[in-house]
Amino acid sequence: MLIRNVRPWGGEASDIEIRDARISAILPHDPARTDEGTSVDGRGRLAMPSFSDVHCHLDSNRIGLPFRPHTGKPGVWGLTMNDRDHWREDPPVAERATALLGRMIERGTTRVRSYAQIDADSGLERFEGVLAAKEAHKDRADVEIMAFPQAGLLLEKGVPELMDRALSSGAAVVGGIDPCTLDRDPVRHLDIVFGLAERHQAPVDIHLHEPGHLGVFSTDLILERTRALGMQGKVTLSHAYELGTVDGATTRRLIEEFAELDVSMATIAPAQQQNALPLADLTRAGVRVGLGEDGQRDYWSPYGNGDMLDRTWQLAFTNRYRPDELIEHCWAVASRGGAAILDPSLERLTSTADRPGVSVGDAADLVLVDGDSVAAAVMDRGTDRTVVHAGRVVADQLRLVG
Repeated sequence: MLIRNVRPWGGEASDIEIRDARISAILPHDPARTDEGTSVDGRGRLAMPSFSDVHCHLDSNRIGLPFRPHTGKPGVWGLTMNDRDHWREDPPVAERATALLGRMIERGTTRVRSYAQIDADSGLERFEGVLAAKEAHKDRADVEIMAFPQAGLLLEKGVPELMDRALSSGAAVVGGIDPCTLDRDPVRHLDIVFGLAERHQAPVDIHLHEPGHLGVFSTDLILERTRALGMQGKVTLSHAYELGTVDGATTRRLIEEFAELDVSMATIAPAQQQNALPLADLTRAGVRVGLGEDGQRDYWSPYGNGDMLDRTWQLAFTNRYRPDELIEHCWAVASRGGAAILDPSLERLTSTADRPGVSVGDAADLVLVDGDSVAAAVMDRGTDRTVVHAGRVVADQLRLVG
C-alpha cells in the first residue's frame, strides 16, 4: 500500500509505504510516485497512530437504541443492580457489542481491551456476546477480552468458577474490582484474582474506585503481590482516580513503585482527573498509561459515543492542558500508550514530547484525519477519517470497508 500526501504527526507532506502490515518507508511527497499495490489519497490530512481503547464495556452499551432516563442508584453496587434489572430488555449482547465495535473502528480504534461482565446473573452470556463481536471484526481490530467480576468475586456463589471457564474459553485477562469496598475481603479477593492469573498465565486488570487512603491500601496490596509473584509488566490498575489525593510523598512513592514493577494504568479521563496521579509525572517515570471510553450510553451513564478522538479531547480538557505539546501527548496516550498496555514489549512513552507510532518499522495501524495540526484535530474532531489496520483500509468516511 502507498498512502500519498499525508503529514505524519502534523509534519511535512509525505508518502508512506506499507509492506507486510508495517511501515516500510516514509518519503517526501512526490505526486509522480507510483506503486504496484493499493494507493490511498491522503489529501494533506494528518497521519496518526490509530487509537487503542484499553478500558471499554462492549457488553453493556446501548448505542443506537432509544434514549432512556437514568434510573441507577449511587455507588458501584447500585449501578450494577440497575444494569442487572434492565439489560435483558435490550437486543442480544452480541448484536450490541458488534455494532459498537464497528462504530469504534470506523472512528479510528484498532486495538481494544473490553470487559465482559461475569456474575451469577449473566453467567457467561455477556462474555460470549463480546467474543462474537471480536470474531465479527477480527480482520479490522485486535480485541482482548477481560473476564470481569462486576458484582465482586465473593458476594455470589460460583463466580470464581465462571471466571475460570471464561479464561479457558477465550478471555485473555483476569479482572478484579474494589477489593475492600465491594467484596470487603481484599486478601481473599486478590487470592482469587492472582490465582486465576497464575493458572491461566494471564495478565491482571483491577478496577479501583476506592477513595483516598483506602485506595492506597488496596494498591499497596496489589503491588505486594505483583512483586512477590513476579508479575512485573502484567498488572494494570484502571480508574484509580483518587490515588493523588493523599499527600505528595505518597504520590511520588506510588509513581516510583509503578515504574519499578511496571504496573500500568488505564484512565477514562474522568471529571475528577485532578485527583489522580499526574499524567505527565507518570509518563516521565516510564509508567505505561492508556485511555479508554468505559461504558457507552448504558445503564451506568448516558455518556459515550464510541469515538476515541472525543475521549482524547476529554483527556486534554480534564487535565487542563493548553500547550500543543501536551494536547498531542494525549493522542500519544490514546494510541501508543494503550498499545503498550496490550503489548508491554512496545516502546513506551517517557516524555510528553514522544511521538511514536508513525515511523519506519511500526505496525501499519493508522488513522488519517483532517486538521491544521494535531492539537487542532483534537479540538475539532473532524469526520474526514480513513482507518488502516494491519496494512489495509478497514474504514473510510465513518463507514466500515470490507
